[in-house]
Order: sequence, then structure tokens, then C-alpha cells
Amino acid sequence: MTDPAGTAPYPLTWLYAPGDRPRVVARALTSGADVVIVDLEDAVAPDRKDYARAATADLLCEAGHPVPVHVRVNPLGTPRAERDVTVLAALPGLAALRLPKVTAPEQIVHLAETTPASAPGTTPLHALLESALGIERAHAIAAAHPSLRGISLGESDLRADLGVREDAGLDWCRSRVVVAARAAGLSPPAQSIHPDIRDLEGLAASCARGRTLGFLGRAAIHPRQLPVIERAYLPTEAELEQAETVVKAATAQQGAQALQDGTFIDAAVVAAAQRTLTLVRRT
Repeated sequence: MTDPAGTAPYPLTWLYAPGDRPRVVARALTSGADVVIVDLEDAVAPDRKDYARAATADLLCEAGHPVPVHVRVNPLGTPRAERDVTVLAALPGLAALRLPKVTAPEQIVHLAETTPASAPGTTPLHALLESALGIERAHAIAAAHPSLRGISLGESDLRADLGVREDAGLDWCRSRVVVAARAAGLSPPAQSIHPDIRDLEGLAASCARGRTLGFLGRAAIHPRQLPVIERAYLPTEAELEQAETVVKAATAQQGAQALQDGTFIDAAVVAAAQRTLTLVRRT
């Protein structure tokens, strides 16, 4: 399984950079992030939107960036979003469009079937669910169209929509998105951003919690967050050793079996072990 834009399997770090600050975007591209997301939405003031779009178009006129470049456009259904898509979708340097505040599968279908692409097929899309309605329709959105390659949460807007103050109040929504992605055959979603760039301990704890819920990787808003996210999501030495044992046993003997320590393994356990090894070898 590959990520939403066909990059290396299982990207772990997705770094946002404001589209109206080309120098920040350039630094993001060499920051070590697996994917850079150029933001035309929340990070850009209204009077800078046109400049941000034009600067992003200049960036994407050529392919060959160090890492895939996604663009988060303005909210669907607005003139700005239409202009974002029209200007950017067919440019060769674009890896995917990220769509904020998605609430219905019809939005995905319409965009997928009307968007120009730089290569055969449609531009890869990624939906951000940021409202109660989006969460309720999570699976329908995830399964809406083959060009949709991923879904994830926008937790700041979702928190405000639900009136949730405590972090644990979003756990049900998080699990729903994880299940919806899996049911639709998509890659595991990445966690939403941790807004305090100084709170690296809190970020690590939050990543550990997200990992237990089934997320894989996380979006970031500052390069200093990237190593914390990567450490949290890369397998531990014990997990790697166990995965190697499982795969070795499965290679030697087909079918369900028990390891010497009594651990029962079957096809699902082997698949999980193979994913662990893929994460380790991703670089």
C-alpha cells in the first residue's frame, strides 16, 4: 500500500507551510518531512490568497521536488477553491490536492470528475473531515471515488464544531476515521497537527495515543516536530525483532502456527509484521 500520491510506502511526517511564504516552503522541502503541504487556506490571510496561489503555481510549474508536494486549497464550493483547483491541478509538480471541510461524498465525485490532471487519470485527492457531518459520513466520503487516496481529521475545526474541550472527547471521531479509511481500502490516516510547537513532550504523548488508535504518522506545523513524530511511529527494537521472527516463521511454514514463545500467528499477524518491516526500511 502506498500513500495518497504514490510516494514511498507509509509516509510518517507531513509538514504544512504557508503558501504566501515561498522561502518557508523552500525550507520545508529540505526539512526531512516525507510530504510537504503548501497551505492556501487557514495559514494565509484573505488579502494574501491570490499571491499565495500564484507563488504556489510558480513552485509547481516543474516536477522533481525533494519530496511530494500537496496543496491544501480553500474550502470547496467557494470561488477561491475553484480558482485554486483550476490553476494548480494540472501542474507537473503537484502530487495531490488536500480538500478542507469535506462534508459529503458528492463533493469528492464532482471534483474528481471535473479536475484537470497533469498525468492520465485524475489528480489524487485527500479529504479533511472537520465537522460532525463529515464524521457521520466518513466511510461514504472515503469510498466516494478512486481518486480519493486518503482521509484525515482537521481537529481544530472539529473541536469547535462539537464544543469539545478535553482531548479525549475526540477519540470516538478519531477511531471512526481510522475504521472508515480501512473499510474503504485507504492507507491509515495521519494524525492532525499538535498546535503547540514548544510542547514536544505533549506531542510525543499524543502521538503514542494516536498510534494505539490506529493512526500512522502525523501532520506538523514546524520542522522541530518532525523527529518526535518519526520516533513515535517507527517500530521499537522489540517490535522489529518480533516482526522478523513472525515473517521468518511464516516463510518456513505456511498457514497458522504457534511460535516457540506461544504466540499464535496467522495471515493477519504476518501482514502486520510485514508492515512493520516496511516502516523500518522506508528510507
